[in-house]
Amino acid sequence: MEKFTTAVGTMVAIPTENIDTDQIIPARFLKVIDKNGLGDNLFCDWRYNADGSPKADFILNQEQGKKAAFLVAGDNFGCGSSREHAPWAIMAYGFRAVLSTGFADIFSNNSLKLGLLPITIDKDTHMQLLSLIEEEPDTQITIDLANQAVVLPDGRNVKFPLDTFSKTCILQGVDQLGYLQSHLAAVERYETNHASLINTVAS
Repeated sequence: MEKFTTAVGTMVAIPTENIDTDQIIPARFLKVIDKNGLGDNLFCDWRYNADGSPKADFILNQEQGKKAAFLVAGDNFGCGSSREHAPWAIMAYGFRAVLSTGFADIFSNNSLKLGLLPITIDKDTHMQLLSLIEEEPDTQITIDLANQAVVLPDGRNVKFPLDTFSKTCILQGVDQLGYLQSHLAAVERYETNHASLINTVAS
C-alpha cells in the first residue's frame, strides 16, 4: 500500500447519486486478482461506446478527468456488491481519494483496507466543490490525512471522520496484515512470557 500523508491536486466530478459497484467496474472485469489494468475499465459502460471507442463527452475521457487526483461523487457512492475491484479500479485510474456526502459501508471499508480514502463531507462543502470544478476546473485542493482535513482554496479546513486504525495504516502505507507484522517482536515477547507464566503456574 502506498503511504498517504498529504496530497494536492485537481478534482473531477461525477455527481450522480447511488453509483453502484457494477457501474464503477462491471462484473465482466472481476476475473483479475490484482488492480493492473482495471483503471482502463473504470466506469467502462459510461466511458466507452459499444465498439470500444471512448465517448468524448464523458469526463474521464477529457483532459480534466485524466489529470485529476480526486473524484467528487454523488451521495451513496459504491452501493451494490462487495467487490474490492471497485476501489482497485479507482486507484488504478489514479485517484487518491473520493469525496462524497455518503458512501456504502462495504465500499468504504474495502477502500480503507486498500489505501483509497473515502472522504465524507457535508452538503454545503460538496456543492462548493462542484461549483469550483465547473467554474475553475484547475482548482486544487489539499487533503491532509494527519489532520483529517480537506483544505479548500479559500483556506477553510473541512474535517472528515476516519477511524484511528485505518488512518494509522494509510499513513504508514501498510495493510492490516502489514500492521500486525510490524508488531511481530512484541507478539513474540508476549507469547514467550505467556508460555513461561503458564509453565510456572503448572509447576
